Amino acid sequence: MLIGVLAIQGGFEAHSEMLRGLGADVREVRRPADLIGLDGLVIPGGESTTIVKGIESAGLTEPIRAHHEAGRPVFGTCAGMIVCDAEHLGLLDATARRNAFGRQLQSFEADLAVEGIGAEPLRAVFIRAPWVDRRGPGVEVLASYDGHPVAVREGPVLACAFHPELTDDSRLHALFMAMTTRARESVPEGAGT
Repeated sequence: MLIGVLAIQGGFEAHSEMLRGLGADVREVRRPADLIGLDGLVIPGGESTTIVKGIESAGLTEPIRAHHEAGRPVFGTCAGMIVCDAEHLGLLDATARRNAFGRQLQSFEADLAVEGIGAEPLRAVFIRAPWVDRRGPGVEVLASYDGHPVAVREGPVLACAFHPELTDDSRLHALFMAMTTRARESVPEGAGT
């Protein structure tokens, strides 16, 4: 399985390391050609405005949308959730509120019950984290914190407001890889590349 990690800005190395630990081959994505042949794509945390501008300047906007439209999974974390939302790449029928829990000084960790990864809580690291402000009827909430959705899934898109790559718990990445395996079995060869 070949997973791309958007490597424009942010914590892409930690995602790559976690995915390799789960048995995936990983490719850093910086230009459209890097998306060819990918089974899934991770859009990591960082600074959402910088990531969006980097995607645009690298000519990645339409290739990422084509990857999504072909049914290939995308996993957006923290700023990546914002990048995936309806106001940016439009991969999710949802909008995320930037810095919803506060600025850097209000960063925190919390144990979350996340649907689909088992009964044991997931330790979530929130750093200048968003939350989902609005979501369409097809967006499934997998976890909430303080009444706000912080992990969601819609079709081939998984998004969370926190940084799962900053802990030793790989269950959210494993969920993404399971989504990718299912999609790989159903997506025609060459679609979206």
